[in-house]
Amino acid sequence: MQLLINGEKREYPSGTTWLTVAKDYQKDYQDEILLVQVNGKLQELHKKAVECSRLEFITARDKAGRLTYRRSVTFMMLKAFYEVAGSMGIRKLTVDFSIGNGFFVEPELDFELTEKVLCQVKEKMEDYVAQKIPIMKRTIHIDEAVGLFHKYGMYDKERLFHYRRVSNVNVYHIGGFEDYFYGYMVPDTSYLKYFDLVLYQNGFVLVFPDHDPKRVDPFKPKDKLFTVLKETSDWGRRLDLADVGALNSKISRGKISQVMLIEEALMEKKIGEVAGMIAAQKAKKLVMVAGPSSSGKTTFSHRLSTQLMALGLTPHPIAVDNYFVNRVDSPRDEKGNYDYEALACIDIKQFNEDMARLLAGERVQLPQYNFITGEREYKGDYLALGKDDILVIEGIHCLNDALSYSLPKESKFKIYISALTALNVDEHNRVPTTDGRLIRRMVRDARTRGATARDTIRRWDSVRRGEENNIFPYQEDADVMFNSALVYELSVLKLYAEPLLFGIPKDCPEYMEAKRLLKFLDYFLGVSSEDVPKNSIIREFIGGSCLKV
Repeated sequence: MQLLINGEKREYPSGTTWLTVAKDYQKDYQDEILLVQVNGKLQELHKKAVECSRLEFITARDKAGRLTYRRSVTFMMLKAFYEVAGSMGIRKLTVDFSIGNGFFVEPELDFELTEKVLCQVKEKMEDYVAQKIPIMKRTIHIDEAVGLFHKYGMYDKERLFHYRRVSNVNVYHIGGFEDYFYGYMVPDTSYLKYFDLVLYQNGFVLVFPDHDPKRVDPFKPKDKLFTVLKETSDWGRRLDLADVGALNSKISRGKISQVMLIEEALMEKKIGEVAGMIAAQKAKKLVMVAGPSSSGKTTFSHRLSTQLMALGLTPHPIAVDNYFVNRVDSPRDEKGNYDYEALACIDIKQFNEDMARLLAGERVQLPQYNFITGEREYKGDYLALGKDDILVIEGIHCLNDALSYSLPKESKFKIYISALTALNVDEHNRVPTTDGRLIRRMVRDARTRGATARDTIRRWDSVRRGEENNIFPYQEDADVMFNSALVYELSVLKLYAEPLLFGIPKDCPEYMEAKRLLKFLDYFLGVSSEDVPKNSIIREFIGGSCLKV
């Protein structure tokens, strides 16, 4: 059997596994090889090798490897927790949402979760690592899977499989402990050396390596972020909308329009509460709105402005992007591309001068940035603030005081907005927040910029690096955190995103990510956008908004 590996032809006996091949090449890699990519398709290491024209090794430093590592550690943690505490009474163990460099796990127990219990679980996990227990996979008919998880009391998985089109599903097991996971696993527990368990709030955080696959940084609590995520998660449970199976059930029973109305009403109520907080603080003249890509900042700013007007204030939107320096003066990243996420892209001095003059009651001509020519222009757009006027300033750096260094802190009201998905595939499989935002952006880019899904995926890593550097470090400084995710949105976006993803050729680097997203969207029943309100944040991405977005 001939394999082409890193441009070199190698021969292996038929029946050789990818694990054997990976061991021959491990010395050339800084991090452990966790998967292989064969002719553009991911495969687990336990599979038998086949002749291929293109083979790549995937480590924990790659996105697919990082997801595989986290998924495998989560599986190992679940086995350990049930083995340590099962006899004391576990009703449910939910891997709820991502926070910091870990997953928040919320247990429903018949006993108090203590540091001692958590230490015992961690020690058991370390024992598993030392034992090198194989992580095996078996394929069973979907009807058998439904019966299996009903027996285990995992009713959300049972409901999820009810809406699956496939005939078979893959079930993983470690030493007799079985579960269903969306995605790939490492070959055995010896690969899972780096993790931590930290008692936090009403549960614990399963902490993973972040940038360095061989180092687990201390967990840093993010209490404001946690509060918003927990509130969203609790709301989903109260309405029986905690997971994809529950959402699909609402759709199949014709209740999705009611879900839309309820959730949009809740969002409008929250925007109104934020407006009330601003109006109650007379000194607040600068509303600073920041958030990562595709959070719906523009729609949020418009809807917040409407609520402020209802309270007697006169809001004026200011886009920080209009203060971009001319393109030729923009900084570049390590690849030589313009780094539009960098603070140095903003003419900070001019921004501060203009905002200070507005606060002082002066009349100021505001710029507009021409994204076609790459230059800042002035077209007679003058503004002077009255007694009840307020500026609603939107931009990715708005939480960073380096942007507004000369402006009085008492004048600023900071808002962090993000699409913080709290919906789960099931109790042990999360819906990553970044996937929701990527799909939003993909749909919007295709509609407004003529970009392909391949273009959006190719740029996404750069966008994410900008968020890590310029937004996330300041999110806990916000006066208010606002969650713009809607529980029904992926069912709507699915109908727009799937054709775009199917358009990515198999022979391009973005195909693997496209295939992953298509598999993910396959869990959702599609929903027409007909009943989505015209002022919904989702309209910013699919079109049809009544606002200027």
